[in-house]
Amino acid sequence: MLNNILANLPEIKGSSQKHLPFKEKLKWTLIVLVLFFVLSSIPLYGLGQNALSQFEFLSIILGATFGSILSLGIGPIVTASIVLQLLKGSGLINIDTTTHEGRVFFQGIQKILAIFFIIFEASIYVFMGGLSPDPALAPALFRQMEFLLVAQLTLGGLIVLYLDEVINKWGFGSGVSLFIAAGVSQQVFIRALSPLTSAGTWAFGTGQAPVGVIWVLIRSLAGGNPTEAGKALATILATVLVFVLAVYAQAMKVEIPLSFGRIRGHGIRWPLAFIYTSNIPVILTAALIANVQLWARLMQNWVGNAQQGIMFWISQHIFGQFSGNIPVSGLIKWAFSPNIVSELFAAFSSGSFNWIVLLQAVTYSLFMIAGAVIFSIFWVQTAGMDAGSQAKQIMASGLQIPGFRRDERVLERILSRYIFPLTIMGAIAVGFLAASADLLGALTNGTGLLLTVMIIYRLYEDIAKHHMMDMYPGLRKMMGGE
Repeated sequence: MLNNILANLPEIKGSSQKHLPFKEKLKWTLIVLVLFFVLSSIPLYGLGQNALSQFEFLSIILGATFGSILSLGIGPIVTASIVLQLLKGSGLINIDTTTHEGRVFFQGIQKILAIFFIIFEASIYVFMGGLSPDPALAPALFRQMEFLLVAQLTLGGLIVLYLDEVINKWGFGSGVSLFIAAGVSQQVFIRALSPLTSAGTWAFGTGQAPVGVIWVLIRSLAGGNPTEAGKALATILATVLVFVLAVYAQAMKVEIPLSFGRIRGHGIRWPLAFIYTSNIPVILTAALIANVQLWARLMQNWVGNAQQGIMFWISQHIFGQFSGNIPVSGLIKWAFSPNIVSELFAAFSSGSFNWIVLLQAVTYSLFMIAGAVIFSIFWVQTAGMDAGSQAKQIMASGLQIPGFRRDERVLERILSRYIFPLTIMGAIAVGFLAASADLLGALTNGTGLLLTVMIIYRLYEDIAKHHMMDMYPGLRKMMGGE
């Protein structure tokens, strides 16, 4: 039965060419990006209350625009991928992905899981009040509108699922990564250069501050306002600093020399990246914080003004509650990232500093770093990145370390000297960088900025490796080609 379902699932047909040219991949990547931005601006029909609008942190991680038809973003796809990867890595399911049939089966199961999570998350968003119809509607019409919202969210989720498949088969990289990078880049561009106010009106000549911090910096310097100029400059410098450090950390690696046992004089270097588990730990940590905030908001809306009962106590003292968009109690208060730079400028103006904010900054940083380390260790053990799995992969390739006998146990022992320290240090680095970007008030969320840097860097490496000879001459020079 499962095989019949998989055989009848709609899919995007791949190219018959083994190597797609650069122009073809660029065309489909741009088409999907335009569609993604257009669909992100289409509002949900019948939407009344958008309680998720303040969760910008979560929307960046999910590549979503809450209130639009793409409110689910890549959330269901990522959730399905993580769940299936963990099940496979832990041995709970046994799928041989080394064969073509195994890979097709694995991808089919992942698509079914993604469709399940699309419907599940759409229902959660609507029925728990995150995206709900106008409460003034009659009860019967209100219920019908709820199902209509779920249907629209499901449609949007399916569109993202198949746009991701188009990118995987016809474009550069993966759709999931591309949508995250596109959303973060859009936000950075708007916050840096937008001449509009937060209300969407033209800022110049009205006396109101524009959204773009570069314009704010120029306006503040011209108007003799050093405080606002300092805030704007600090925001720009924080973004640049995190960007540079992330690129530097991404380029660091340890290379282990290997040789072919039967061919003397021939060998390669096996690279182990400093950020060994890439951005996975910080994604999971940021998603955990965002989900705690989301559930706290949904529970607060659900409980309402009740003053008693176990659910009210959980909402008040465990998850915590919001005052407007600011968490004021519970777990969400101490997992919240304040803007330390803004607080320092405010302290210079008022003469007093709110030390609770500093404590929040410390707890937030510790939460990000500790979470990244824990998830990094967990991911290495379950995703086949541990020393034992890497040793098996190297042995299967016919490679060995020069000067050592060809034994998997010896290879595993040598690799473990590098992999575990890289796992810990890389996780600490990404956790610290993400927390620093948030605390220093960068142009976008720290995790989103870190993800985008890593995604763009890997995309650059992939394009430079596979398409240096068939890209446009101008682009080839930009990529470092001749």
